[in-house]
Amino acid sequence: MNPATSAGASTPLIELRGVTKVYGTGSAEMMALRGVDLCIHEGEFVAVMGPSGSGKSTCMNILGCLDVPTAGSYLFQGVEVGRLTHNQRALLRRHYLGFVFQGYNLLNRTSALENVELPLIYRHTPPAARHQLAHRALNQVGLTGWEHHTPGELSGGQQQRVAIARAIVTEPVVLLADEPTGNLDSARSMEIMEMLTSFNRDLGITIVMVTHEPDMAAYAKRIVHFRDGLIETDRMHKEAA
Repeated sequence: MNPATSAGASTPLIELRGVTKVYGTGSAEMMALRGVDLCIHEGEFVAVMGPSGSGKSTCMNILGCLDVPTAGSYLFQGVEVGRLTHNQRALLRRHYLGFVFQGYNLLNRTSALENVELPLIYRHTPPAARHQLAHRALNQVGLTGWEHHTPGELSGGQQQRVAIARAIVTEPVVLLADEPTGNLDSARSMEIMEMLTSFNRDLGITIVMVTHEPDMAAYAKRIVHFRDGLIETDRMHKEAA
């Protein structure tokens, strides 16, 4: 059975239909995606793998509404994202998606608490509620007591925990993680992956994670492998199946 259909007959949370992405024109034209079909259901934990230039990052940018397909369709909860306006796509990102990056992307002169509050500011959440939600998110990632430390006063693993707290503070439907352990040692990487696994299992957050590392991909329930702009393999992980 195709993993895309194994979660049941319900409408996929995420669906790509024949998605292509072309950059440049003429002799400089480069096709990053060559007709990708992909379904992800609510509650899945999917690792996306592939060599550099395989199309995995382009796919993630489209899923995160940071880019749009050249052709084909991207549906989120059954809604055609390509038909949304720029502002509507921004609202989709703000209210449904959380992002975690390899480089943390924290504001250096801003405390951990204030970094976590940023998405709530964009949502116009009142200050008192903002503080409460940010404290809760930092507690969820094991950083109670570190609220007023700046990134420069935190280790790499702690900085990534702040970044994860910022991503989950809005209670997203989907967490998109791009090489979340790429800058961490093995022990810290395992801590981060255990944390993501618990959010998927206990909070029901759907996770789509790009990684080059098979050991990290092994935490996912499903592994999608890109090559040359196409999905080469799509399989349930044997230990999670």
